[in-house]
Amino acid sequence: MARNIDDIQREIERTRRQLASTLDELADRTKPQNLMDDAKRQANNRLQDPNVQKILAGVGALVVGGIVFAVFRSRKKSNDLKEIQRMLSERVLP
Repeated sequence: MARNIDDIQREIERTRRQLASTLDELADRTKPQNLMDDAKRQANNRLQDPNVQKILAGVGALVVGGIVFAVFRSRKKSNDLKEIQRMLSERVLP
């Protein structure tokens, strides 16, 4: 069955409007500000998750523990070096 020229033109116009709407939506989604807002929203949603909060707290505790360990280890080495220096200074040379 042959299609009417008016039907074809209406279909072309409808397709053009749909394409224009799709392109407008894509342009809106890819604006840097909109991308940044979406990323912030996703990050905030993830940070509200109790499991993520527990993981972050654990990582924070490990980092603090590592720093405390490093400070105490550094102080011990410093004290050991001072003790060695003191012992060497007290040593009598023949």
